[in-house]
This record gives sequence, C-alpha cells and structure tokens, in this order.
Amino acid sequence: MNEKLSLALDEFLHVGVALVVIIAIVSVVTGLIRAYIPQKKLQKRLSKTGKFGGLMGALLGLPTPFCSASMVPVSMGMVEMGAPFSMVFSFLLSAPLANFVVVGFILGVFGWKVALVYFLIVFTGSVLFGTIFGKTSIKNDVKRIDLGSKKTKVENPPQQLVGCSTSSNNVCGSSIPSNSKLNEAFSFGWALFKRILPYVIIGAVISALSAAFVPNTWVQKYLGSDSPFAIPLAATIGVPLYLRIEMAIPILQVLIAKGMSMGAAMALIIGGTGASLPEIAIISSMLKPRAIIAFVVSVMTMAIVGGFIFYSFF
Repeated sequence: MNEKLSLALDEFLHVGVALVVIIAIVSVVTGLIRAYIPQKKLQKRLSKTGKFGGLMGALLGLPTPFCSASMVPVSMGMVEMGAPFSMVFSFLLSAPLANFVVVGFILGVFGWKVALVYFLIVFTGSVLFGTIFGKTSIKNDVKRIDLGSKKTKVENPPQQLVGCSTSSNNVCGSSIPSNSKLNEAFSFGWALFKRILPYVIIGAVISALSAAFVPNTWVQKYLGSDSPFAIPLAATIGVPLYLRIEMAIPILQVLIAKGMSMGAAMALIIGGTGASLPEIAIISSMLKPRAIIAFVVSVMTMAIVGGFIFYSFF
C-alpha cells in the first residue's frame, strides 16, 4: 500500500506541476494575443468561417500537440475572441487526437498505413462533430471568463486612458497604451488561470489514482483478446486510464503481442487520449454538462467506429 501511495504521490506531483506550469504559460500567451490583436477584426475573420468552422478548428489542432491543460485556455481564448462553437469544439477534439506528435508516434510504431487511417478517422470525426454540435443549442453551453471587478477597466480602457486632452503623450484616436494592454493581458491570463487551476488539480489526482491503482494486468486480462467485443470495452476502459501517448504505445505493444486486435488498440488510444477523466475534469472548466456529454460521446464514437474499421481491415 505504501508503494502505491508513493507512486500516486509521484504521479500527482509530476502531472500536477507540469500542468500548472503549462496552463500558466498558455494563459499569459492567450491574454497577450487577446490584448494585442484587434478584437473586432479578429471576430469578423472568425465569424466568416461560417460552415467551415469545424474544418478550421480541426486544422488548428494539427500543429498543436496540446494536452487538455493547454488546449482549454486556448479554447477559452478563442471563445472570448468570438470564434464559433463549431471551431472551438473541433479544436478540442483534434488537438489531443490528431496532432503531429500523436500521429508521429503511431507512424513510428505501427507504420504509415495505420497512421494514415488513424489520422483520417480522428480528423474527420473532429470536423464532423464540431460542425454538427455547432448547429445545435449546445453551442451556448460554454462558460465565459469573469474578470470580476476588473472587467469594466479591461473592457473600456479607451474611455479612461485615451483622449486628446489627458496627456501630451497621447494621440487623439490612438489605441490603448502599451502598459494598459499588458494589464489587460495579465488580468485575462490570471482570470483564465484561476478558472482552470482547480480542475487541473482534480485531473492530477485522478491521474495519480489511476497510475497507482489500475493495474496493467487488469487491462491485459480484459483487452488482450481478438474479440470484437473488446473494442467498445477498450474505448470505455480508456476513459479512466489517462493514456498519454508516450505511455500508451508501450502498453499497446505488449497487449498486441498477447493477442489484442489492432481495432481494440486504436479504440483504447482514442478513448484514453481523447476523453480521459482528467481531461474531462479540466474541460469542465469551460463547458457546461450538456457540452461535456457531447464531447465524451464524440470521442467514444470515434473510438468505437475507428476500432471496428481497424478490426475489419488490419
């Protein structure tokens, strides 16, 4: 028991510290982008994506090897900048599943055919589900950032700080002074960080408990077979496991060697890296219950459908 508790503590510190650092950096960067890029122009450009919002969001996820801790502040920043829900939802799906790091791992271990089919499944699914849910009332189930008492100061700095007569250094009609933009950026970044931090801690706790108390032998017992029923089971079991891709690949190599089908292996990867409990906990910081359910359903559908495709052709 002491050994398991020690393992859990090590995992909690490893994951928790890493995630806190990541969300701190990404929150500040998101705040800077929000402050220094003209919001009206950005909102107009984002709104022009229209029916292609799902595609744009999925494409944005490809070069961003984000875990849930970093993709959530980016996604929340996209919401605040006026991005359509279809784009944000597709990005939430594509960033952890279709990014170049995950595809590269699969390419290196399983070959280009498996990597290509995997990419087509998760990328197409990200576009499809983002587009579908972007047309439903679920698009309104997003939590906004509350800057509290600083909200008025952040949103209306021109009236307070810019004018023709307030200072000889100000130019009539100029944009927000640089120091005010920095204040706005850090205010938004701090609000973003505070919103996500409790969920990151919850996610780290879940990850620690999973690492310590979910034995690999249990996974091998129920998934180490060539039965098609192992596919939905693998997708479901992946949820509490929190499978980081560098951890998932060695496990899957062992399971495949023991007789696990490629379909079940891919279902486990998609389910475990796309909708694990820690990720769901962190995503809860920006999505309301209905949208969270839609997210989990999307990942599970991709995992099961993708699993059966691999089961049939590989």
